[in-house]
Amino acid sequence: MTRVFVSGCYDILHAGHVQFFREAKALGTHLTVTFAGADVLWHHKQRRSSLPDDHKRALIAALDMVDEVLVTHGTEHGLDFKDDFLRLKPDILAVTDDDKYGPLKRALCAEVGARYVVLPKTPPQFTPVSTSEIVRWIKAPSEAPLRIDFAGGWLDVPRHARAGGYVVNCTISPTVSLRDWPYERNAGLGGSGAWALLNGKDGVSSELDLGVGWQDPAIIREGGLCVWRSGPKPALEIKTDAALLRGKLALFWTGNSHCTPAVADGARDYDAIFRAGKTARDAVWQNDFSQLADAVRQSYSVQRAEGMAPLPGDHAAEANAALSACRPLAWKYCGGGFGGYAAYLFATPAERDAACQLSGFRAVEPFVHE
Repeated sequence: MTRVFVSGCYDILHAGHVQFFREAKALGTHLTVTFAGADVLWHHKQRRSSLPDDHKRALIAALDMVDEVLVTHGTEHGLDFKDDFLRLKPDILAVTDDDKYGPLKRALCAEVGARYVVLPKTPPQFTPVSTSEIVRWIKAPSEAPLRIDFAGGWLDVPRHARAGGYVVNCTISPTVSLRDWPYERNAGLGGSGAWALLNGKDGVSSELDLGVGWQDPAIIREGGLCVWRSGPKPALEIKTDAALLRGKLALFWTGNSHCTPAVADGARDYDAIFRAGKTARDAVWQNDFSQLADAVRQSYSVQRAEGMAPLPGDHAAEANAALSACRPLAWKYCGGGFGGYAAYLFATPAERDAACQLSGFRAVEPFVHE
């Protein structure tokens, strides 16, 4: 009999583990699987096991390729199974090719004359998944808000960050889900951040990998009206319930989608963006709606200087008497602009609601996670 030994946490058993066990068993005739007990998991990772040890042992033992299952309780990092290994003296210790404790395990094998076998990566029989990904998927919300950015956009892109700068944004409803998305796509409302969150992903890393900033996943995860400090990672300065915005927000669909990564390094006035972010930050601290509207106007001036088309309400745009009668206070393109949605601020709910009777406009409300 050739005895094969494997070890791990196997905290949430998934198909990748099953494939590993099957390939390990093929190395011999008897397979022993050991997993770190709940006490070890807490000691090394400061988290509870997903299942009681006896339940986990029963699940692994039910697999046809597994001959023996042991729960280990050793405290040596990476070698919690050491006592059982020295007692059983298996012929082979099988590991994956990303094992972090190779030198320690090789030395342990030498003590009993066992072979240390690294199983090469083979084409996965199932879509690869990790325990961490499964946990994030379980914790993923069923719905998420999108967001409106008021000022300081681009200062969340690490390469454009400025010390002392601020990004101010707010989550909005209606919310979105994987099955219901009541907004246009590629529209400047942080949809990629919401999509990542709904799929149990780390949205911040996803956005940074795209070469853009972290504000979308940060505010969508946080909710409310927020002020963030400019920098390489999200740093929340203040969060409010956004009561000053209720009944006063609307979106206008420009009719064209946009792509933020494509314009991330375009020429723009970062000094003016910095000033607008500071104005918006002070407005949130002072709960001053008119000052926030001023910050939005400053942001729109930067966007127009970049070459974005005038929006309805702009003096440079074709006259719109119906919209003018609603007296919007401020407006700007959402996200990277050059299309997508534009955000409009109104002094009263009545004026906002009147504007939303016009083509292209829709009412939204600030959103705060319960």
